[in-house]
Amino acid sequence: MPTRVLVVGAGAVGAFYGSRLAFAPNVLVSALCRSNYKAVKSNGFQVTSPQYKDYKFKPEYTFSSPEEARKAAIGWDYLLVSTKALPDLGDDSALLEGLVGDNTAIVLVQNGLGVEEPYQKRFPKASILSAVTIVSAAQPSHGLIAHNRWTRISIGPFLPHLDSNTSKSTDDVATKHNANFVEMLKQGGILDAEAYDHAGLQFVRWHKIAINAAMNPSSALSGGSTNQSMSNDPELSRHLLGVMNEVLETAPKVLGRPLPAHLATAERILGSTKKNASGSKPSMAIDWEQGRRMELEVILGNPIRIAREKGIEMPRLQSLYALLRMAQENREQEKKSKL
Repeated sequence: MPTRVLVVGAGAVGAFYGSRLAFAPNVLVSALCRSNYKAVKSNGFQVTSPQYKDYKFKPEYTFSSPEEARKAAIGWDYLLVSTKALPDLGDDSALLEGLVGDNTAIVLVQNGLGVEEPYQKRFPKASILSAVTIVSAAQPSHGLIAHNRWTRISIGPFLPHLDSNTSKSTDDVATKHNANFVEMLKQGGILDAEAYDHAGLQFVRWHKIAINAAMNPSSALSGGSTNQSMSNDPELSRHLLGVMNEVLETAPKVLGRPLPAHLATAERILGSTKKNASGSKPSMAIDWEQGRRMELEVILGNPIRIAREKGIEMPRLQSLYALLRMAQENREQEKKSKL
């Protein structure tokens, strides 16, 4: 029997990883689309990439809604969720109702901290795999995926019931799902796919939070500055270092283990960003400019709340969160007043 994967939220990131999984032997990939449904249903995805060259990916099935996917009554082995995490607007785990079977693993390729809890609460018997990715991919038009440069994805089972000092998972089912999914990615050409245990993956999440919590809100608050321009500004670079170090110093206190040595320091991250000539804006600044809600809760709010449960305050993150949350709410009120 083939392994069947459904990409839930087939935007740039989900469609790119889905297209690579489709290259693995005996793997069939389907897509649950939103605005790009008509284009993908008719023509599939056209992927451009300097690493993988240009190719076409036609999903086995293309669905326009969760209801349509449920009616298909297909037993999914993996549900790859790559929707934007906006818990202040709703619980996206509800999208998977009726799609999770006895042997289905849910793979969460989403930014932020605390994204796993809603899925674990709704589907307590399912394997939840938590994934952190660094990938440059965009969808400039419906069905066209532009992938740039290299890609890295780290995946680990979400097993918060384990003691934080446990180095290896004791949940054999989730661990097997995790190993199989990483192997499928490698067979599809994602050679930097890495498998972690629970605590190791959560450290990777905190490490990416250090970058996102520094760059994203700072860009939005500074009028859409690029990562490189902020890193080269004397005052903003001090601010970015302060935010990143606050996160990296908090993570070991929360997780109960030292920060792994292989994770880059704040100084190294900043130095690398200074040299990055791409001049890209973080997603939060782009969302703000385009009038969309930002991922404030999972990038700023959740880390603050998780730390507070341990009696730890994060004053730099708290200031960024308070300012941007109020700015966002003020704008939402303005929109409502114009209706």
